[in-house]
Amino acid sequence: MTVDTHPAEAAVEDLDLFSDEILADTQPTHDRLRELAPVVHLAGTGVWAVTRYEGVRDALADPAHFSSTRVAFNPKMNEILRGTSLATDPPDHQKLRTALTENLSPRAVRGMKAGIDEKAETLVSGFVGAGPFNGATDLARAFPVSIVMDLIGVQGSVRDKLLGWGEAAFNMQGPLNQRALDSFPIAGELFDWTHNHIRAEDLAEGSIGRAVFAAADRGDIPHESCGLIIHQYIAAGMDTTITSLGNALVQLGRNPEAFERIREDPSLIPSAFAEVQRISPPIPMLARGVVGDVEIGGVTIPDGAQAALLIGAGNHDPRHYDEPDVFDPARNPVDHLAFGHGMHACAGQGLAKLEVHGILGALARNVRRIEIGQISRKLNNITRPFDLIELSLHG
Repeated sequence: MTVDTHPAEAAVEDLDLFSDEILADTQPTHDRLRELAPVVHLAGTGVWAVTRYEGVRDALADPAHFSSTRVAFNPKMNEILRGTSLATDPPDHQKLRTALTENLSPRAVRGMKAGIDEKAETLVSGFVGAGPFNGATDLARAFPVSIVMDLIGVQGSVRDKLLGWGEAAFNMQGPLNQRALDSFPIAGELFDWTHNHIRAEDLAEGSIGRAVFAAADRGDIPHESCGLIIHQYIAAGMDTTITSLGNALVQLGRNPEAFERIREDPSLIPSAFAEVQRISPPIPMLARGVVGDVEIGGVTIPDGAQAALLIGAGNHDPRHYDEPDVFDPARNPVDHLAFGHGMHACAGQGLAKLEVHGILGALARNVRRIEIGQISRKLNNITRPFDLIELSLHG
């Protein structure tokens, strides 16, 4: 990123990226903005949208100019998130990130594979030939929630609240629209529990939640960071995987030839999931605060601006991907932006891959045909989950 002494005129649009219409069907708007310009100033909200693959990727790798201290689209939530690894820049970021990822390393999650695959096999096989069901709730939601709760070690009545807490926390990262305002009391319960009440003994022995407190006891992190890290596990560990799994079900249901290729060659499963993330990112844009005047594509984004990095637009950029709107399970787009890029790349992506790979593997082994009916989104300011995915699995 460089400062531009001869800035070009910025493209300007007057639209709200958080309107019901755009949240229900985001990709057409992202595509239009990307083809309009590499940077678009959304005058009504004051947001500067970075729209093309190269610009988005470069911004994600440049915390000096695109700061994560403004990782939400409203100042109240940015203040709440202060001190978390999600909302921290270097040099403080690395220690918090290490504590967050210690129990999500490739070696750590590999040890979970057999158990996750077994759970996936049991869940999927129970639906085969059983008639229509709601894949959004009964599969895409139920599977990650059970795994993450056990992983963190959450016990008792709190388990019934976690999903609602996580959804509300994401809503609060958008602007202070009605969705965010309605979510504050719900997410407030999560913040209160993780920041003021949670203790090591509240979490199951051997869980990664307990391991966070152990790290504090060793002096690796401050004790006051324990609740912040548990909060991040809860808020980020379920909703994005739920959405990703729902997206996988929809893509395979709509593309039977792609599912047949996976059935014939299960080694395509990692590539197929990468393609799901590319074509349907669970979080289609990320917020950053601009530090210093920054030039992208000849346009200067001013110091202090709020940037929206359009992941969905970048992942469909024809300048980077051939036929970007085609779902190709063999494409293997390992450089997609759905997991982020750089130091803030998704800390839990290894676990998410294990979970979705487990379900896709169970589908490939047990299902001959996926029949898909109606689908509908559950509107959220940040994620794109489903309320309904009508599915029938035929053996």
